[in-house]
Amino acid sequence: MKRVSVFGATGSIGESTIDLLGRAAPGEYKVVALTGGRNIARLAEQAIVLDADVAVTAFDACYEDLKTALEGTGVQAAAGTAALCEAADRPCDWTMSAIVGAAGLYPGFAALRQGGTLALANKESLVCAGPLLLAEAEANGARILPVDSEHSAIFQALVGEKIEEVERIVITASGGPFRTWDLDAIAAATPAQAVAHPNWSMGQRISIDSASMFNKALEIIETREFFGVDPAQIEVVVHPESLVHALVGFRDGAVMAHLGAPDMRHAIGYALTWPNRRDIPVARLDLAKIGQLNFEAPDPVRFPALRLAREVMEIGGRAGAVFNGAKEAALDLFLDRKIGFLDMARVVEHALEACDKELGLAKPLIGLDCVTQADQMARKAALAAARQTAA
Repeated sequence: MKRVSVFGATGSIGESTIDLLGRAAPGEYKVVALTGGRNIARLAEQAIVLDADVAVTAFDACYEDLKTALEGTGVQAAAGTAALCEAADRPCDWTMSAIVGAAGLYPGFAALRQGGTLALANKESLVCAGPLLLAEAEANGARILPVDSEHSAIFQALVGEKIEEVERIVITASGGPFRTWDLDAIAAATPAQAVAHPNWSMGQRISIDSASMFNKALEIIETREFFGVDPAQIEVVVHPESLVHALVGFRDGAVMAHLGAPDMRHAIGYALTWPNRRDIPVARLDLAKIGQLNFEAPDPVRFPALRLAREVMEIGGRAGAVFNGAKEAALDLFLDRKIGFLDMARVVEHALEACDKELGLAKPLIGLDCVTQADQMARKAALAAARQTAA
């Protein structure tokens, strides 16, 4: 019986993971911990159905509601940051890291100390602290498996291959809802318009990150950290159908492409059953019906986040943590209607410049405290940049 935990159980990745666990044969998995945010009713329902040992909400104020919902079920209730890390400290064979943003960093590190497998959907962990995360896994004999659709695709394309024979890695982007909009229309876009992804069913924050291509910017950095390739080997191509998730080109000119329906259960299921493959209830592609696949270069004017990601990789050190912290703050500002859609990239760029002067972005990461310091500084710098933008 494999012991599993799901961090971020009530989000889109978490729900897809829960769906797969619920379809498994009785006794195949033992659910140790489920964690979520404010959707207490759903978190409690998941924990009861899967007979979890503990359910944790990230918010202390939600504890009583969770405790009441679980009363008499045998499932323990807990709340707060410390409780999240305590849940991650529980012995476990496989942990889904699907908490959105930098908040997923500490639980992910705690899970690695169990020496099991960390299924990583929280790309921010590698962006903010890639070298630290990989070193933690190695020190504890743990394994990290990618769950982002692009990185799972790369991982699968590399099975049986040597990384030194890779010439290029191409990750695809749908282009989001604003791919064909003019800049004036994009500048006036609302959060409701930005969240309307044409292909994927995702949460609010990642959908807006996809629309701005900040999500893809993070994935460029994630690719460099996870696979250890040179940034110049990583390419991005816009692929509106979202059927080709990534391509790997080799030194002999061959290119391997991973195709699949835009359903995160494929990548999650691969990580859950690795190194084996199991039946997964995702749509099968009918290539004749699809007819054609389209590709185009990303517009650097529409999507400046891609340029910023490359600058961050060139700097290294603490730049990734600052980049992500500023991005998260800028997204909050956009959701609160305090800045426009295109202002997010400007705010992040100004925050990087300000933090470089104050902190020194190239300084090496020497521990999670450095990541936290960079993150907090980035958020403050983003707020200051937003005030200047508004003025």
